[in-house]
Amino acid sequence: MEFVDVLKSRRSIRAFAPTPVSREQVERLLGKALESPSWSNTQPYKVALAMGPELEQLRQELSGRFARASALQKASLPKKIVGALRGGVMPDGDFKPILKYPKDLQPRRVATGIGLYSVLGIARDDHAARDAQMARNFSFFDAPVVMFVFVHDGLGAYSALDAGIFIQSLMLAATDEGLGSCAQGALALWRSPVEARFAIDKSYKLLCGLSLGYPLDQPVNRFKPERRTVAEILLPSHGTN
Repeated sequence: MEFVDVLKSRRSIRAFAPTPVSREQVERLLGKALESPSWSNTQPYKVALAMGPELEQLRQELSGRFARASALQKASLPKKIVGALRGGVMPDGDFKPILKYPKDLQPRRVATGIGLYSVLGIARDDHAARDAQMARNFSFFDAPVVMFVFVHDGLGAYSALDAGIFIQSLMLAATDEGLGSCAQGALALWRSPVEARFAIDKSYKLLCGLSLGYPLDQPVNRFKPERRTVAEILLPSHGTN
């Protein structure tokens, strides 16, 4: 594909086909992503790659945790406290989840949510369907591959910057090969299930997950939220004397 076509055709895929993806193909994509620039070429990221039985175990465990957490939201306060302590549902991720979006960013978040749920046919007041769609994050939208991206805490924000560049390169490389991907902040809510299966240095923090596979031909996979214009992102100048 031409580069501009890859850029414009990439989507966040939320419905994957069961078609297998080989480990060799995934490693080839990761190799392409490693061409990304980073701060002083430090490449401050690591990837936990789950496929096959390991992926299925994580799918079941994370889905179970989310289901228990959702149930606790509807419980009384005492039950919430007891359930949180006993059920392993309290987030143990390395970064605090975003609970409240900044006022200037919230409108775009809302518009994206409205557009997505409209494509999915989920009404605004259909809380059960919304919960079910949110739960799909933790089953990786049925993807045959999931990656958990960790960043070194020694470089602070620059580790996240470099990882973002790396993830974008990975998603574009996947698009170029006919695969789809979805970067998921939700998959950073719980570190312990991933840590139980991979040797992760404590200096590396779980930033996000990424599901990968072949997209199904469904409307949700054609959804693309509106992008800002160049004029909207350029800062106004104070002018010159």
